[in-house]
Amino acid sequence: MSADRTAVPQVDRTAHGPPVLTVSELTALLKECVETQFPLVAVVGEISNCSHAGSGHIYLTLKDDTAQLRAVVWRTTAARLRFNVRDGLQVVAIGRMDLYPARGSYQLVVDELVPHGIGPLELAFRQLHEKLQREGLFAAERKRPLPRFPQRIALVTSPQGAAVRDMLQVITRRWPRAQVVIVPVPVQGDGAAEQIAAGIQLLPRLRGVDVAIVGRGGGSLEDLWAFNEEVVARAIVASPVPIISAVGHEIDVTIADLAADRRALTPSEAGEIVVPDYADLHAGLRQLDDRLRSAVRGRAVLLRSLLDQLAARRCFTKPTEPVHHQMQRVDELDRRIRSSIRARIDAARAEWGQLGAALSALSPLRVLERGYSLTTRATDGGVVRSVNDVRSGDSILTRLSDGTIRSRVE
Repeated sequence: MSADRTAVPQVDRTAHGPPVLTVSELTALLKECVETQFPLVAVVGEISNCSHAGSGHIYLTLKDDTAQLRAVVWRTTAARLRFNVRDGLQVVAIGRMDLYPARGSYQLVVDELVPHGIGPLELAFRQLHEKLQREGLFAAERKRPLPRFPQRIALVTSPQGAAVRDMLQVITRRWPRAQVVIVPVPVQGDGAAEQIAAGIQLLPRLRGVDVAIVGRGGGSLEDLWAFNEEVVARAIVASPVPIISAVGHEIDVTIADLAADRRALTPSEAGEIVVPDYADLHAGLRQLDDRLRSAVRGRAVLLRSLLDQLAARRCFTKPTEPVHHQMQRVDELDRRIRSSIRARIDAARAEWGQLGAALSALSPLRVLERGYSLTTRATDGGVVRSVNDVRSGDSILTRLSDGTIRSRVE
């Protein structure tokens, strides 16, 4: 037992039994044994019960089908991890065994945590990609269009790299009038991501910048890692200035490429994307000028021909002829209307005469002229058709063809 351990006191032994120890003494012996026998171990298992403490430490359990092992990742080690530690990850934990006296349980103090079957950087890339994709940072509808003819272009990159020289050469060759502003930032190493993000956040304060290129030349995954950091992706998305990402070579795809408004396969291609080719544009304008002149001449000839055809039409050579035709038609319609009205009046008069004769024939007065009469009660005007319709003393009226006689029934 080491000198800093609590010495086991001398105790009485029974004749046939072990020495009697306190719990602390036995725990100290076990702690010495565990730490001595397992100074460095590597354990593969699945993470469960993962807890990130406010102090920065990570507490977790490694398990397989039949057993589990408590583990702790101290804050200094956790700060170096590239990926997010969470439940369900299969990892290899490298560290030393320790016995925690307060609980009387052993645990693994992790000095290094490596994803099982995949590199830590690849896992960190996948985790961040999944997170930002869920938030919609890579959505196509969020992408902003690039200006067709930018006046001022910002390059957020290292001023000493080959990438900046390639971009300057391409931009000045294709569009000599473009103004280029270099925002110098480190593109690899500790703190590079934060400085790249700060450079992107500076763009709105640079007067007249229409578009920006963020990138660097090729390299290993570790060299390009600054462009896989979340802080850079969020700075690109938040920037009011459209961003072209040009990181590495064609096969290199970073988080910055996915978050940018446009991805260039190389820095040189970014220079080709950001500005049009002046020579091609000038040639195109000349072609448009020739086509426009030819179209105007053809249109003028066509319009002159149409004008000559219109001038030769009868409506222009004899403009009053349609008016005369219409006047004749009006006179003809007037005669037809007058004749139709007279015919309708004559027919109506004949019809009215027939109706009057028929009505006169059916008139009761004509019947009275033939010697008949019509008797009614004077009180209510009821027609007397039978002697039963009146009583003695009733006053009656007898209608003749030439007058009325009032009588009293006796």
